[in-house]
Amino acid sequence: MASHVQDPTQPGGDLAPAGPPVLGRIASWLAAAGTLWIFALMALIVADVLGRNFFDSPITGVAEIAARSVVAIVFLQIAAAVLAGRMTQADFLVIFLGSYSPGLVRVLETLFALVGAVVFAAIVWASWPDTADAWRTGEFFGVQGLFTIPTLPFRVINVVGASLACVAYLVVALQVARSPGSRHLPPKGTS
Repeated sequence: MASHVQDPTQPGGDLAPAGPPVLGRIASWLAAAGTLWIFALMALIVADVLGRNFFDSPITGVAEIAARSVVAIVFLQIAAAVLAGRMTQADFLVIFLGSYSPGLVRVLETLFALVGAVVFAAIVWASWPDTADAWRTGEFFGVQGLFTIPTLPFRVINVVGASLACVAYLVVALQVARSPGSRHLPPKGTS
């Protein structure tokens, strides 16, 4: 299955998600969970600010929850960003080279995706021992007796999100290598 690619600078030129439908659905569900988490975190922070300023009663643990949540939200949403072709990159060189050598652009895009897969595989490899330790020891963060929360759910989200991002990058690399066009250039015959 080749990804359908359009010029994002043209009206209706949004990048269509790449990859098998089941991978896209899983990534979309995780991204949606991350979006809902953002709203819940915003509500918690607003409630803490209101409680702190108007009732002199802050919510305990908001700083710890927010610090862990930001990382978890990123890992929930990263695979969907990869599949949709929305990872941030400086593509001015790719666009410039595209007018001279679309084949070279395809090679560069494939290499970029493979490097992304390696980076996320390294994150999984580095995160797994801490996740296993958190499972075995019941690790928590916070101040014991005041506020604690287990680290395992956050660590699992990081491992799952990085694993899915690695798979997404491998799918994108395969599709870009097989496709005649580029993710950064309009398909031939369009302007």
